[in-house]
Amino acid sequence: MQGDNKIIATLNSLLADELTAVNQYMVHAEMCESWGYEKLGGIIQKRAVDEMKHAEKLIGRILFLEGIPVVSDLRKISVGAEVPKMFTNDHTAEDGAIKSYNSAIVLCGELKDYATRDLLQNILNDEDRHIDGIEEVQDQISQMGLQVFLSTKTQ
Repeated sequence: MQGDNKIIATLNSLLADELTAVNQYMVHAEMCESWGYEKLGGIIQKRAVDEMKHAEKLIGRILFLEGIPVVSDLRKISVGAEVPKMFTNDHTAEDGAIKSYNSAIVLCGELKDYATRDLLQNILNDEDRHIDGIEEVQDQISQMGLQVFLSTKTQ
């Protein structure tokens, strides 16, 4: 089924966001694990896997619409040198993704591509959970202090 070129371009832009997030989150997860914060690394790694699944869904939809998935474009990856900065950078990435998905959902509605809109809504729901989880960690760090928080994230 030939899809609208605007929608295909938007899906490729979202794909670039997702692939960037995968890379950023995997680096953050590996950094945490190398510092001995296995639980924290696992939390971030799960988010990276979710983003991989989002990328897979976007690729599938682009192909269904007879477009060509562009997997070579990445945004700027923002690696944090310490745990609080990691979560600040991840929050920025998720906030941008949420805004992009909301705009894409509106576009799909305007162009009457409701199946793509539904797919994007499902991904947006995951992104909302991601930012909520990031904010939860940021709140815990703020309330407990970084050292106490990190002491709960080993093994």
